[in-house]
Amino acid sequence: MSRSATRNPVGASILDPGTGANVHSRPSPEQVQSLGRTKDGRALKIRTYPKFESLLEERIYRKQHLAAAFRIFADRGFDEGVAGHISVRDPILTDHFWLNPLSMHFSQIRVSDLILVDEEGAIVEGDQPINTAAFTIHSAIHKARPDVHAACHAHSVYGKAFSCFGRKLEMLTQDSLRFYEDHAVYDKFGGVVVDKAEGERIAKSLGKCKAVILQNHGLLTVGQSVDEAAFWFISLDKTCQAQLLADAASTGSGHKKISISNEEAEYSKANVGGPDKGWLAFQPYYDEQLAKTNGHFLG
Repeated sequence: MSRSATRNPVGASILDPGTGANVHSRPSPEQVQSLGRTKDGRALKIRTYPKFESLLEERIYRKQHLAAAFRIFADRGFDEGVAGHISVRDPILTDHFWLNPLSMHFSQIRVSDLILVDEEGAIVEGDQPINTAAFTIHSAIHKARPDVHAACHAHSVYGKAFSCFGRKLEMLTQDSLRFYEDHAVYDKFGGVVVDKAEGERIAKSLGKCKAVILQNHGLLTVGQSVDEAAFWFISLDKTCQAQLLADAASTGSGHKKISISNEEAEYSKANVGGPDKGWLAFQPYYDEQLAKTNGHFLG
């Protein structure tokens, strides 16, 4: 299975606040904003998801970036015992996906440690067990969303704290717009997700969104690549942190929060929330991990 086609952003109109009439329209924004030419006219290359000669090459790429994502999550304190998991769909066996071993710390995971599991939960490659909740959640999402090739779930501190409210984010910052009308709330808590039906309910709650806040539990993000899904998770956790700080500051000071209008949020989301932008935003983290570990995770 090749990577899904990128969604095209939709242009936005500016409405008169008094009449609601269309004042003027703005052109559709680009996902990636960059100055692409030098003074002498040479074009500069923007990094994009690579093209592969074979599905086997793409499998290796996906596994390498999955292993890197675990290291990056560890650096940000998203680990907690054996909780948390990231999956990526196999491009050859498209009803199979790769996961982390149950009891290996995120910071130690290498490509050779990854576990390939089929849609029934049988381990096809690997010699360690996987987290039951990981299979229950990720299998339901991969079945329900053929456009999704990766999913991330971890018990990050700010994600857990914000999830206690069982509510969506407010559009308070530019970065929060990545999730404008593109995140959901699963407003139930049924304990550790070991029941197939519970995984299906989470997938249904996610719907067509890129993220879901699991009440009293944590965060879950998805993407067309593991890079994209992992960056959405990092950004969502930071957005939860900013929301918590803004709520606390507003309560303490009495100052009213100022939200971004729906019109501006809809227009700007294409700038900050598209799949190409999500993939690109992850690459500096990957480069840092490659340099810091001397490629240890690739083994």
